[in-house]
Amino acid sequence: MVPVPMTSSLTFELLGKCSVTKARAATLHLPHGPVPLPIFMPVATQASLKGLTPDQLEETGCRLCLNNTYHLGLKPGQATLDAIGGAHRFQSWPHNILTDSGGFQMVSLLKLAKVTEEGVRFLSPHDGSPMLLTPEHSISLQNSIGSDIIMQLDDVIATTSPDLARMKDAMERSVRWLDRCMQAHKYPEKQNLFCIIQGGLDLGLRRECTKAMVERDTPGIAIGGLSGGEAKDEYCKVVDTCTGLLPEKKPRYVMGVGYPEDLVVSVALGADMFDCVWPTRTARFGNAITARGVLNLRNAVYSEDFGPIEEGCRCVCCRPSEDGGLGITRAYIYHVTAKETAGAHLLTMHNVHYQLNLMKMVRKAILEDRYPTFVKEFFSKLYNEKSKYPVWAVNALKGVGVNLLDN
Repeated sequence: MVPVPMTSSLTFELLGKCSVTKARAATLHLPHGPVPLPIFMPVATQASLKGLTPDQLEETGCRLCLNNTYHLGLKPGQATLDAIGGAHRFQSWPHNILTDSGGFQMVSLLKLAKVTEEGVRFLSPHDGSPMLLTPEHSISLQNSIGSDIIMQLDDVIATTSPDLARMKDAMERSVRWLDRCMQAHKYPEKQNLFCIIQGGLDLGLRRECTKAMVERDTPGIAIGGLSGGEAKDEYCKVVDTCTGLLPEKKPRYVMGVGYPEDLVVSVALGADMFDCVWPTRTARFGNAITARGVLNLRNAVYSEDFGPIEEGCRCVCCRPSEDGGLGITRAYIYHVTAKETAGAHLLTMHNVHYQLNLMKMVRKAILEDRYPTFVKEFFSKLYNEKSKYPVWAVNALKGVGVNLLDN
């Protein structure tokens, strides 16, 4: 029996659609303010974006970031979150928060987890103590966190698994667990529960799951279980298939995706929301994301390069001091990134700004109905030669009317 649709504190305002691809531009109105779509969401797993203060994160233009339910449930714990009144106050963040349910840890911490119909039994990575994460407990934790968007607990297995029977079982269990999450959710009037479509790379299972999830009429819909090592062309087929079956007036969130070319292609396939730890993690290795590719600023070739991290970038690091920025040079990053945490902090600010600004440009191109041109210019700058374009991107974009190899 399908549960009664729940109250929602989310409004999805569709503002424009690409006349060629499936790309959309919208505004997502949430309890802590409006969020422009499409959007990339930085990941603040433990209620902190590594290396940045809340003010520095706000300055990048971020208005929706992620926390992780599993990690916050372990530390600081539910009692502390209840005592202070949720994660917004705990981490001094005035804007919106989305929480992952903890389901992804079934993949990333598989050696520590056992899945049953009841839920997932974990061994704490902190002290080895047992923890049972049920759909009800996941929702209870997220209710205490107070996030604006909460995710159902889903049964996640690696897309590369050859066990189709286990994949089907996980997909069906995810639907049953959504029903339990909907029943357990205490605050639908201020927290928006998103379902998560599962089914691995099997398009039949994805269609079946999408149908069941759409029937449950949650405020938003996520496509989960990807970014796990599957071939990119298979990933694109899943996203394209699912978005083609989703209602127009709801946000579509593809979980765990974050390389710039992935974002640009996935928007063309009809997705609106993305998240990934890669931009912040790669910063800690001295890598800067730019329109012409990733630069490893630990390389000695940058030791006397006194230009900005990226020419023309308007992030606080790249902007010259006379424009209110820091005027950071590649040479300075080279100097501090190996031994000083400041290098990672500065690159994190730049990388998060790059991702958010990319999505701002994507949104503008959709609203002006020139997204196919934008996509071609993006790939031309990133790869320089058409012979270097990834085949998966060429094929996926051709499927939605954009021929990257045209002159």
